Amino acid sequence: MSLNPVIRDWRDRRVWIAGASSGIGHALARLLLERGARVAASARSEERLRALAEEYPGRVVVLPFDVKDLQAWKRSHATLLGEWSAIDQLVVCAAGYRPVRAWELQPEQIRDMVATNVQGAMTGVATVLPGMLARGSGAISLLASVAGYTGLPKALVYGPTKAALINFSEALYLDVHGRGIAVHLVNPGFVDTPLTQQNDFRMPALISTDEAAAEIVRGMERGQFEIHFPRRFTRWLRLLRRLPYPLRFAALAKIAEQP
Repeated sequence: MSLNPVIRDWRDRRVWIAGASSGIGHALARLLLERGARVAASARSEERLRALAEEYPGRVVVLPFDVKDLQAWKRSHATLLGEWSAIDQLVVCAAGYRPVRAWELQPEQIRDMVATNVQGAMTGVATVLPGMLARGSGAISLLASVAGYTGLPKALVYGPTKAALINFSEALYLDVHGRGIAVHLVNPGFVDTPLTQQNDFRMPALISTDEAAAEIVRGMERGQFEIHFPRRFTRWLRLLRRLPYPLRFAALAKIAEQP
């Protein structure tokens, strides 16, 4: 069942992607550009964004900034409206990640990851949403994670930030879907990115960023609210989170022991 309008044509669709310099965001930017969209590319690394713009001349607006910076969101938004006059879709892929166990918790890392993953995404939504509501059209796409489904080993900080995005996306949909705004909640499993390359354990059903981007675009085109993949892995986790705590904790304890 489609909870959002389907997307039949990406040509000249104006898409702002935060986190476009690497990983899933970069692969998604390239795929949408190939399909005819116009992309505003944001991230901290201006050099990588410039390289993307050079590859697709005249199709990319480069807006380098840190998503933790409220004023930078405002400045970049104003700049982009000067270029495009309106934004059709915001996609927030920017994220911080570090595998953490309880005895490794550090306040500074907690603050930084929450600011990037939660406050950064919410600030982006708050920045673009008034214009979309005024027009009665637009789309918000937030990259969460299956790590937000349930408490997972080594995701002591990252997992809760993604759980917050899942909750935020659900509440956001309830508020805006009747006012012409689409909301996409993207929950990937393991994707081969610079972030997941920090992991020292086997990542089941690991896929490439290009595969992830294709799954995301396919889900958006179909009008899905939650886009989760690869399903051979995410279906198992969706089942796991429905188990009573004794069974769930027993299963997760075995996972935590695996190298």
